[in-house]
Amino acid sequence: MAKKKKRKQEKERRKAKPAEDKGATPHQSKRVLKATARERLLAAKEAAPRLCIDLSMSSRMTKKETSRLAAQIRRLYGSNKRAGKPFWICLTGFVIGSPIYQECVRMNDGFSGYLMDTTPESYLDLFPVERIVYLTPDSENALRDVDPHKVYVLGGLVDETIQKERSLQQAQGHALQTARLPIAEYMVRNANARNYHSETLAINQVCDALVTYCATRSWPEALKAAVPPGKGYVLREPAT
Repeated sequence: MAKKKKRKQEKERRKAKPAEDKGATPHQSKRVLKATARERLLAAKEAAPRLCIDLSMSSRMTKKETSRLAAQIRRLYGSNKRAGKPFWICLTGFVIGSPIYQECVRMNDGFSGYLMDTTPESYLDLFPVERIVYLTPDSENALRDVDPHKVYVLGGLVDETIQKERSLQQAQGHALQTARLPIAEYMVRNANARNYHSETLAINQVCDALVTYCATRSWPEALKAAVPPGKGYVLREPAT
């Protein structure tokens, strides 16, 4: 009887152990991953390139567009946080109480705890002009590399509000260096039913391209990860 009871207890112990492990391991892994991501972001603040989202024009957007931009900021932050070589993010022209502030707080859980800079000031007042590169799809200059000493600026606008060359004209008005993702150099138009092609990406998609490039040093890999099929572009076939 004692042996039978002992075997039963041993069987129950073996059955319970995997369940305990299953509950403990993911919890521990999640905690470790969160701490590691925090360390990477704090290290990026000291040494990585800056990626600024210029929100000075966000007041021109509708409520729907503002909500979309807040969602893009959330996705941008998430992608950057997961990156092996993240940027340090800065929201400039970000005024407390403004519509974009309210939407960011409403839509993004834990927004106040995001590891990034937020300021109502302009990026022009924060960084030397010679360090700034304004990223716009209308620039004539393809981005060849990511310089850790530069500050890369994205206009905080969603697709519905974009007027051709608005961000380019703003950058040129301040004598800023401009650049675009090298879509034309590595991708070609793909035939589609709508005959639609656009090199304008959401801010989170541009961030995806930049962090993927920093990790792989490959623009084809970066563009493959960031440019959705709906934009009407595919990677060029490699030369044989």
